[in-house]
Amino acid sequence: MKKIEAIIKPFKLNEVKEALNELGIQGMTVTEVKGFGRQKGHTEIYRGSEYTVDFLPKVKVETVLPDAQVKTAVEAIIKAAKTGKIGDGKVFVSAIEDAWRIRTDEQGDKAV
Repeated sequence: MKKIEAIIKPFKLNEVKEALNELGIQGMTVTEVKGFGRQKGHTEIYRGSEYTVDFLPKVKVETVLPDAQVKTAVEAIIKAAKTGKIGDGKVFVSAIEDAWRIRTDEQGDKAV
């Protein structure tokens, strides 16, 4: 099993969700987050004063999948989230040792 974490632009969330649903992936956790990468934020002017916005609003989508689904899921996320502009985000894949579904006591891939 692998955990996919995708940090994306907020307005791309529905497109990513639909792309994953088309693959039969329904379970996901979505969190509103703030951060920055290479773009290091931007400057804005508010009431005549200039200030730097370091942390930009993003959305983190997390899902845990069997190994066989990971590659297609990552490709779908990238395709749906891409705008071609700076700040599109990142996708991280990490190993998950085990999982349990609390309601049914299912374990491993069955629990996902």
